[in-house]
Amino acid sequence: MQKYKATLPLTRIYITMIGVVTLMGLVLGEELAQGVLALDPIRVMYGLELWRPFTAACFLGPPSIGWLMSAYYLFEYGSSLERAYGTAQHLVFLIWQIVLLTVLSAFFGQPFFAQPVITAMLHVLSRSMPKQKVKWLIFNVPYWSLPYGLMASDVLQAQSPMAALPHIMGILTGHFYFFYKFIWPKMGGEDWLTAPDFLSQWLDPNARSDSKKSVNAALKARKKGKGRKLGGK
Repeated sequence: MQKYKATLPLTRIYITMIGVVTLMGLVLGEELAQGVLALDPIRVMYGLELWRPFTAACFLGPPSIGWLMSAYYLFEYGSSLERAYGTAQHLVFLIWQIVLLTVLSAFFGQPFFAQPVITAMLHVLSRSMPKQKVKWLIFNVPYWSLPYGLMASDVLQAQSPMAALPHIMGILTGHFYFFYKFIWPKMGGEDWLTAPDFLSQWLDPNARSDSKKSVNAALKARKKGKGRKLGGK
């Protein structure tokens, strides 16, 4: 409980929402949960069931070892991003992931996209320090390759190329954010993904730009390269 209370606010809210949505799934049953919690573009647009993109981003499936591992890694990657860039900027990241993944999930017919959010978090972190070596299974690999290694692992375990789709979606949306937040401004473009001042003052009232931790500092405390099947069931 102490660790939960000490968790950064946005990550704590996300983990709590995952717990609530998972409990709803257990209470409703698999079939009814799909009908109430899954992304349905028609119902979102014409029925104004605006909760669906959020529940789709928070549903990791029924409780299992895979569910527990996915929730843990969402906590790890989410905490690292929020610690590195601040709560306000992390909120901007999550909002854009939900918007982009809602569009991609509707296009590809995916009812839930919590797994792509995890992959997007990992992709942004890995691009922030791409050459750092991390341990995955028995190998030391560059950090940038970890999302692709996990995607390949999922495909092999599922014995289906469709297992790569959630990872591909997460890599695409994560790269969109990373490019326009960190690369585009260096090319002379406008940094339009920066959190608004009012949001920063509200969520990060004590933060100063010169005191923000780097990604390396944010990740220093946690163990690297815990190779495993992300979102496995």
